[in-house]
Amino acid sequence: MPFVSRSDDGAIDSVFEQLQESRAEEFLSDDDPAVVAFRNALPIVSSVSARQFRLMLRRSGLLDQVKGWVAQQDGETQDAFEYSGTFVMDSPMMKAGFAAMGFTREQQTAFFEAAAKL
Repeated sequence: MPFVSRSDDGAIDSVFEQLQESRAEEFLSDDDPAVVAFRNALPIVSSVSARQFRLMLRRSGLLDQVKGWVAQQDGETQDAFEYSGTFVMDSPMMKAGFAAMGFTREQQTAFFEAAAKL
């Protein structure tokens, strides 16, 4: 039976087997629906390889549009797009690029989740 901690919105954010004073003091059963949901949740995808990112751009029909946007950016952004081995969703370049493409946060997340499966 685990002890849980919760985020500000009340969702479970950690599960512990022992009491964590001032952090996880709420005790729940192993079959509590919130504990089961937390343990079975898919991991959050925060980065993908360059290969996964570029394949997802190609499959989404966005590769040429993104290359055009990158060509208009500073040299560091161009180098990052060309030579990065990993693309991190919350990096400034990613945020700027997704904003320029008109993506919502949910669309960005879906893009990275799909890319992670390639």
